[in-house]
Amino acid sequence: MVNARTVATQEISRSIQLFTDKPRNVEKDQQTLRLKQQCDRPAVLIISWLNARQKHLAKYAQLYIDQGFDVFCTHITPWQLLWPVKGTQLVAAEIVKFLKNNDFKHGLVLHGFSVGGYLWGECLVHIARDLPNYQVVLDRVIGQVWDSAADITEISVGVPKALFPKNPTLQSALKKYMLYHMKAFHEPATSHYIRSSQMFHTNLLRCPALFLISKTDPVGTVEANTRVKDSWEQSGVKTTVKCWDRSPHVGHFMKHRDEYVDVLFHHLRQLNLPSLKQDALLRAKL
Repeated sequence: MVNARTVATQEISRSIQLFTDKPRNVEKDQQTLRLKQQCDRPAVLIISWLNARQKHLAKYAQLYIDQGFDVFCTHITPWQLLWPVKGTQLVAAEIVKFLKNNDFKHGLVLHGFSVGGYLWGECLVHIARDLPNYQVVLDRVIGQVWDSAADITEISVGVPKALFPKNPTLQSALKKYMLYHMKAFHEPATSHYIRSSQMFHTNLLRCPALFLISKTDPVGTVEANTRVKDSWEQSGVKTTVKCWDRSPHVGHFMKHRDEYVDVLFHHLRQLNLPSLKQDALLRAKL
């Protein structure tokens, strides 16, 4: 157990954590990742951005915990991003296994950030290979939230900014390497990015989606997110977009806390989840 301010975390697997308001001893089957005690409340899977700090993820976890959710979080490392076959795809397989082998009878929400869109795309690739077996995973997801989702076209911009947020020199050097990497390693890397992007754009999910974006975000651009939104709407997905004039990549909550909470809670209310508590809304704003 590791406490992050008022939020405690417990490892479910190497790439999945449980966030709780107080320490809980959660038992699971190591092979199937099935929890011995199943969720008796709605659940959210937070798909984090690259190099996300625990204390920042805890703030988002707290929003959902205050509403009565069980909160799970998953992530990938820069190395796993660069080498998807031995990296991201193994994480994606683990996520799909976890989502399939647990019931989530009270509903499951996805809340993804930045490169989390790519990771979920890899999950969809995995699901599509055996759709009859994994359809249950798709059926359990009742809503989705995408904050600063990044597409393949912005990966060479996003990774350097995530790793060296305050060092333009290293950002420039890594951007050059990323462009080289994507060209030199097309088969072991870039072809998988493209496939994941295609799956994210077509999307096997049909549940309502909320996009949180900014006109000044160079990574999760308005143009890229609009293309995804348009594609999903053509498939019958109900979409909502909140676009701010100015806020940094994965920084909308910090910059526009009240609006962020209002838009997020309004979206969640449309999903036929248990009624959100007004005191939770006030605590989130405070």
